[in-house]
Amino acid sequence: MDVIEIIKDAFVFPSKDIKVLVIYVLLSILAGAFSFIGTFVYILGFISPECFMWGGIAFIVSMLIGWVLAGYLISIIKSGIELDDEVPGFEWWENFITGFNNFIVTIVYFIIPAFIVVVVGYLTNIYGNFMIIANEVMSQAQNVYMGNSTFILSEAASQAIANLMISLSITIMVALVLFVIFSFLQTMAQARLANTGSLGEALNVVEAAKDIRRIGVGKVIVVILLIIIIIAVIEMILSSVPFLAILSIIISPYLLFFAQRAVGLLYSD
Repeated sequence: MDVIEIIKDAFVFPSKDIKVLVIYVLLSILAGAFSFIGTFVYILGFISPECFMWGGIAFIVSMLIGWVLAGYLISIIKSGIELDDEVPGFEWWENFITGFNNFIVTIVYFIIPAFIVVVVGYLTNIYGNFMIIANEVMSQAQNVYMGNSTFILSEAASQAIANLMISLSITIMVALVLFVIFSFLQTMAQARLANTGSLGEALNVVEAAKDIRRIGVGKVIVVILLIIIIIAVIEMILSSVPFLAILSIIISPYLLFFAQRAVGLLYSD
């Protein structure tokens, strides 16, 4: 399928079964409610220790529902891969297991770039430069407080500030590049999970990268950017018009379905 066909098919797809969309919306509200209640009750735990337990239980329930929702979104990707025009129904246990696997995939594809960024930060000496500046500021602040001198940073501290700015710039640039790359890889990983049902296949970073090449790097970038732009524009319109904001309860899940379907259709190539 070409890019326009993918976007058209994906955008219409969620409207083919509004009942399923409504179920997803209700489950999302339920998960959000348990998360809110869990936060509120957990705060009350500082008054009554029992609330820590009940707050934790509410968080767990919210997370379990979230796994079902995430697993269902993977099934939408699968429908796209198989070019199935029917909106899949909820398969509760299967969705739960798939959602849990997707949770593992998300963690792994986050940890890899995060670890690399930490290594880059270490190599560029962010911590060392920061500690030089912090120690200098504390020392100077103490002297000023005692009335012994004015607040003037030493040459070493000034150089450390310059070095820290360079270190931060390098680390942030590396982080942004890695975030973009691994976002694309994670998208392919989710498609691999949908296609094979195998966590091992989804965690195969090398094969996920090869999938991008097989589909076409340009096509993958264009489709994903179009998805992001369409969602951003619609969400911006909803947030800018007060009486339309309530529609985001339905529109946001609709856009999620749209995005997952588009990924599936893209991967079917």
